[in-house]
Amino acid sequence: MQKEKFTLEQVLNMDLPNIILYAAPVMFILVGLEWYFSYKRKQNFYDAKDTLAATTIGLVNVAISAAIKVVTFSIILYFYNVVPWSIPATWWSFILCLIWIDFWRYWAHRIAHENRFWWATHVTHHNSEKYNWSVSFRLGWTQHIKIVFFIPVVLVGFHPVVFFICHQIEVLYQFWIHTEYIRKLPRPIEYVFTTPSHHRVHHARNEKYLDKNYGSTFIIWDRLFGTFQPEEEQADYGITKPVNSYNPITLCFHEWADIVKDVRNSRSLKEAYTMVFARPSKLELKKKEFEKVKL
Repeated sequence: MQKEKFTLEQVLNMDLPNIILYAAPVMFILVGLEWYFSYKRKQNFYDAKDTLAATTIGLVNVAISAAIKVVTFSIILYFYNVVPWSIPATWWSFILCLIWIDFWRYWAHRIAHENRFWWATHVTHHNSEKYNWSVSFRLGWTQHIKIVFFIPVVLVGFHPVVFFICHQIEVLYQFWIHTEYIRKLPRPIEYVFTTPSHHRVHHARNEKYLDKNYGSTFIIWDRLFGTFQPEEEQADYGITKPVNSYNPITLCFHEWADIVKDVRNSRSLKEAYTMVFARPSKLELKKKEFEKVKL
């Protein structure tokens, strides 16, 4: 049986459900409730300027996603149509696609922490020193280029509709794990799924917590690949080099600006390459090594 191929026009006319859009009112209500309880209990989980910055970043991101929708769909369809095989859109294909997307989200997320170029697309999500549901809105405006990491998902042959729905579910899952109010859950859940406890570790700048718990929906990838860290001491949130700004443009582009500055100040191609692609947590050490060579 010959595989059915899709045109961009066909997919755009499918009226795919926008799960995130439907969930948005609930998300904003929950943010409001969490903020209220934080205020009433004097827990200082929220900062008005920080939340406004996060919301602005999130809304602009929605606009960017809409603006590049045709490009995104075109990339996914191109690679789906290239391979001669396909997986039918059935209940079990949704489960398999969700797991496969999550596997690649783990590696995309890990690379975004261990490679400075990709870190620049992701740092916006981490430069808040608060941890609450509004932080889930802070997604850098250049993070859309990470679509390249999901081409392997499409090459397996998952139906485009299955892919787009599962990807939305993965993104939506990230919302609920950004909170202090949900503590550790029963052990079976904590062992398999990424929970608020795991993700608090991921957002911390405590030395023992750096570069840990990259899992999106499933924490099993961290357990398999040696990046798992249980929550022990209280997390200190933010990045190791604070931005000290609530300006959305600064929050989204400060790392890119620093990369350009470091490349301009480089004395060799090797140094310039290192300034772009070094592991962020090792960057200061690398800079000191190059300074010694200059002396």
